[in-house]
Amino acid sequence: MSALEKLAPADLRRFVITYRDALRSHQDELNRLNVYPVPDGDTGTNMALTLESVVGELESADGMAEICHAVSHGSLMGARGNSGVILSQILRGLADTFSDHDEASAADLVAGLRRATDAAYQAVLRPVEGTILTVARAATEAVEAAYEGGEKSLAGLLDRAAAAAREAVQRTPDLPMKPERIYQPA
Repeated sequence: MSALEKLAPADLRRFVITYRDALRSHQDELNRLNVYPVPDGDTGTNMALTLESVVGELESADGMAEICHAVSHGSLMGARGNSGVILSQILRGLADTFSDHDEASAADLVAGLRRATDAAYQAVLRPVEGTILTVARAATEAVEAAYEGGEKSLAGLLDRAAAAAREAVQRTPDLPMKPERIYQPA
């Protein structure tokens, strides 16, 4: 089996469904991670509900533009809580980048993650370290560095994003939970 070089519409659909399933399986763990601004314990639930809405929209979508529209619309209409709103901005940033392509390339992934991270930060009045924003930023910066360093495969970039995201989540308990401008989108 060869490594994925382009993300076709069917791949994107499958990834979104897999992401929803992964969120559901880790929902309780994500709920326990939520500590800012108050430990309301619903981050995982809100993210999973947001993805449920996206998957519901995917049922009738075909082709990259339609699938991206379904991701964008489903995430906007189904966003629940702060974490769901932030997640919807991340998904919309990726979808808006991919929608004009028949298949998304490694360069499109890099651009899409940057657009997604910028949109997520802009959606929050006072960004805070140790939140989903930090995880998105870490994944994006890792992918950008890897791409600039010569990594051009989707699989390689996604591996870097996943590793950076895991590391950011592991660092969460050690980060100061104070509102501050930690990042200014371009």
